[in-house]
Amino acid sequence: MKMLETYSAQLLSVLRIITGLLFLQHGTSKYLGFPASKFSGVSPMTMGGVAGMFELVGGILIVLGLFTRPVAFVLSGLMAVAYFYAHAPSDFFPLLNGGELAVLYSFVFVYLSARGGGSWSLDQWRSRSG
Repeated sequence: MKMLETYSAQLLSVLRIITGLLFLQHGTSKYLGFPASKFSGVSPMTMGGVAGMFELVGGILIVLGLFTRPVAFVLSGLMAVAYFYAHAPSDFFPLLNGGELAVLYSFVFVYLSARGGGSWSLDQWRSRSG
């Protein structure tokens, strides 16, 4: 749609913010117990605990649009590892192995690492003020 093309920079920021908020809740659930889930109270010394720290810190940085490219690149890798470690061994198809979200996060983060944070990001603000 030609009409939406005008807002592509803002829509990139909306994609980044919503993705970051959704991703962040995985970390807050693990470390802050909100929202409470079966993963709440994870030990930081486990694989899930390490992933939770990336989800918490990385999610905040993605929402803010701060260091978007390198953070998104690392989170993309994290989600690829999560998919192949936790989901792929049980079945080939993401629909059947519960890995759709990990695949989607991985590719959205690859896109953000290529495009940056968009017009509503601290990265953009820093580049204008520097």
